[in-house]
Amino acid sequence: MTPEAQQMVQYIVEMIRKPGVTVEENTPLVSSGLIDSMALVDLLTKLEDLTHLRIPAGKVQPKDMDTVAKMFATAQRVGKPRK
Repeated sequence: MTPEAQQMVQYIVEMIRKPGVTVEENTPLVSSGLIDSMALVDLLTKLEDLTHLRIPAGKVQPKDMDTVAKMFATAQRVGKPRK
């Protein structure tokens, strides 16, 4: 797992605040109900910070944010360099 992915996992753990829940790079987040659609906006902003990319929200679906691995893959697919 990359350092950026580790930072995202830690951010998610702090966000959900559920005791005993383990989050890893391939843990389902949206489909399991661990995070809701409101949290996706925060996660997208954090993803932009970690990747240094501008990620158009209109090109990202909840399924693209279901795992940390998918988040970073989506960032690489649709992200544009920040100016």
